[in-house]
This record gives sequence, structure tokens and C-alpha cells, in this order.
Amino acid sequence: MRVYDYIIVGAGSAGCVLAARLSEDENTRVLLVEAGPADDAQEIHVPAAFSKLFQTKYDWSYLSACEPGLDGRRRFLPRGRMLGGSSSMNAMIYIRGNRRDYDAWAAAGAEQWSWDDVLPYFLRAEDFRGTKSPWHGTGGPLTVSEGRSRHPLMAAYVAAAQEAGHPFTADFNGPEQDGVGYYHLTQRDGMRCSTAVAYLRPALARPNLEVLTGARCTRILFDGERASGVELERGGELQQWHAEREVVLSAGAYNSPQLLMLSGIGVTGELAALGITPRVDLPVGENLQDHPHVGLSYLTDTATLFSAETPDAVRLLETEGRGPLTSNVGEAGGFHRTREELDAPDIQVHATPVMFHEEGISPVTDHAFMFGAVLLRPTSRGKVSLRSAIPSAAPHILHNYLATEDDRATMLRALRMLLDIADRPSLRKHRRADFRVPRSTDDAGLLDFARRELHTLYHPACSCPIGPVVDSRLRVHGVSGLRVVDASVMPTVVRGNTNAPTIMIAEKAADLIRDVPAPA
Repeated sequence: MRVYDYIIVGAGSAGCVLAARLSEDENTRVLLVEAGPADDAQEIHVPAAFSKLFQTKYDWSYLSACEPGLDGRRRFLPRGRMLGGSSSMNAMIYIRGNRRDYDAWAAAGAEQWSWDDVLPYFLRAEDFRGTKSPWHGTGGPLTVSEGRSRHPLMAAYVAAAQEAGHPFTADFNGPEQDGVGYYHLTQRDGMRCSTAVAYLRPALARPNLEVLTGARCTRILFDGERASGVELERGGELQQWHAEREVVLSAGAYNSPQLLMLSGIGVTGELAALGITPRVDLPVGENLQDHPHVGLSYLTDTATLFSAETPDAVRLLETEGRGPLTSNVGEAGGFHRTREELDAPDIQVHATPVMFHEEGISPVTDHAFMFGAVLLRPTSRGKVSLRSAIPSAAPHILHNYLATEDDRATMLRALRMLLDIADRPSLRKHRRADFRVPRSTDDAGLLDFARRELHTLYHPACSCPIGPVVDSRLRVHGVSGLRVVDASVMPTVVRGNTNAPTIMIAEKAADLIRDVPAPA
């Protein structure tokens, strides 16, 4: 019988952290299960190449349902399916969110999840390679650094935003989030620093840690009310693996709720309709949130990353860890308030020195640049549900993008702010022609543009939130021996990219599982 103390399902941003931390105790047996392959493709580690992984074996390649707020359009939802998960396929932007996000979690009942509670875990995880600052940690597994590619178009964007009245900010993880500037990245010596690189790889030599790739979890096993293991499909064979202490789901905001529902934990009536015996009635999947993105694109005569893949650029990357191939693509951006009375930013901007259109899956055909806004605190709520009781069936994912009047109004204000920046001298001189811009600037024209161009910024969260689905120690209500540890446990999505917060959640969860004090 295959028996471990802990079985972790999903070797992504959270799972790799948990596997490394839990296996620090040599008397603890840990199994880490990943449905996808090892992180062995060159495109994973070369920063500028991440979009080449879309719709490959390294991507779950999900599609949303027909989105009512987008006139029935479906949206591509890439998620990492390999060691490192989406930290092996993202744009490497390191953002913690806003302290008000975490204080709001705590105020709503998520005990010990305030900003003061979580900051020590951000610091413990981090090895910051920049100017020493009390806002950054050193010596942790995760390398965080300034980008080694600063494209001239990104300098033009930052200058144009300042011309439009937005202040420069040197560190979005510092005391204030507002402003425009360059992003810190999870890169080490110019290459991607995923959680597989930062956490898992150093831990693989431990005899008490086993990693299975190509192993898809089909359901959680129970002994009475206690989670006792998992059923895996591997090589066409169903296998059972047992956990003496806990099963931990770290499969992400789409797959963690799917596994709970396949195992009888979800909305009773919906599970029974699919022939699944209900075990616990919980609103699994019902609080889905994401950061929807709409960008403006312009053709340019300035050379972009379209021409970056040259022998000289490859040599620079391989010998010195610098040059255009170290670009994370979304090099610059910022955080802004579209209404003066707000107490924190409501939109974030990402700027890219390359053509990025049709959800990043259409080929680059010309020199262009893009900058787009995301809604940081959308009021629309989506849902993850089951299409079928067959585990290999993709989940049904409805995000409800732009479903509320508040979200539509915020996006219109964001687009007008972007158009203002685009018209400033520093950017105007780089514009050869419009590529993806609104046909008109009245409300109807902007909303039509948003509905056509909107896509995910790859930050699904909140589908198994603290409170309704798990408690503050991330234990699933109504059963024992089962936790969820990934972005799905966020009560509300944070203001910013979600990879760093997901790593923080896993760092904190490791201490909760081991029942040890938080770092000082």
C-alpha cells in the first residue's frame, strides 16, 4: 500500500512550496502529485517565450462558458499544467496586493489573515536582489529582482503616464501602491524563477519527498468523514494512494473546486443531478473572481520584441543572463484610482513592447506595443461547476465578466485614462497607426470595444474561499484531514498579480499544517 503522511494534489505555485516546507521534517513522508509533465521545455525558462506554452501539453487550455457580459463570447483560460504550474507559465510579475485587501479579509472573519499577519510570510519567501529595503526579504527561496530588459517603448509609456499626471513609483510592493513604473519579477539571473525552481528542485534530493508527474487525481478517498487519500489515473491505470495525516488540494481555482465536487463536496442538488453522492453541502465554486483585462494596441516603427529572437540575443541570455529574451513582456505598468474618493487603486495597467492580441494566441505579425487595464476589485462573480461526473471532463467555468454596472463603469473610466496616456507626446511619437483601439470614445463605443477585446489576466481566485468553504486554517468544512491551499481560498481577489499571494498562502499554510508559530 502506498502510504504517506501528506498527499499534495497539484505541483503549482502553492503545491511546490508546501512540498518543500513539509518535507523539511525528515520524519514526514510527502507525496506531490502533478497531472502534467516536468518543467523541461526551454520555453518555460526563457522569460520572453512564455506565450509559446499556451495550448500545448503544458497548458490546461480551458475555455470559459459563453459570457453574457461579452455578448456571448467565450474566453481562453490558460493554466499551467507542469511542475511549477502557472508560475512556470506566467509573466513573472511580483506583486503582493494592497494591505487593505488582507485587512478586509480579516475584518470579514478570516482570522490571522490581516496584512500584519501575512507580511512575514511574504518576507520569508523572498530573496530580493535589489536595493535593501524593510519592505523586502532576503535569503528566502524565491528570487525577486528588477527586470533586466527595459525596452525603450516601456520608458516611453512610463514617461507618457507621468505627462498625464501619474506619479512615478519605484516599488509597487513598497509603502504605497499608486503610480507608474517598472515591475519586480520572479527571475534569477535573467531566467524564470518558478516555485519548481525556487522550492521544489532543492528539495528533490530528500528521501521523504516523492513527486509523481503525469498523474491526474480523479477523486478524494474517505474513511468515514476523514479524507484518507486520493485516487489517481496514471498511465491508463487507476491507483489509490493513502495519507495518514492530510490530503491538501493545491490544484488551482478551477481544478480544486472540481475535485471537491467530484468527491461529493459541493452544492447537494447539483451533485445529485450528476449521479454524485453528496457528502457535504458547501457553496464550492460559487465565488469565482478574476482580473479582466482590456488593452489598446498601436503599430510602431520602433523595433519591438517581434525581432528579439536573434543569435546575439540568445548569446546574451545564455552567457550573461541579460538582453531582450529576459523580458517578461509586461515590463511596465502601474496602479491607479479612477475616482478620487477611492481609498486604494481600482485598476492596474500592464504595458508590453510587442504585439499582444486575440488573447495572446495569435501570431505576432508586425511591430506594435500594447498597454491595458485590469479591474482590480471586480464586483462580478462567476462560478466553477461540473459538466460531468467524468473526472477528465473540463469544468464548466463562467466568469461573468462585465456583468455588473459597476464593472462596466470602471472599465470605461480606465479606457479613457489609457487613451489620455496614449495621446501624450512620449508615446504619440512612437505610434505609426492604430491596431486595436475603440472605434469611438463615447460610452457605447468604449463598451463595445471592451466586450470584444476583454480577456483574462490569468488571475482566477476565490472559488473555495475562507469562510463559506474552508476555515481560517484552510480546512474544508464538514470533513477532517482535508485542506485547500491555493488562490481559490482568497475571500476576494487581491489588488495585483496573484502569484506572490498564492506563494504566501502556501508558506502560511505550511505553518498551519505543522502547527508552528508564525515567523517573527
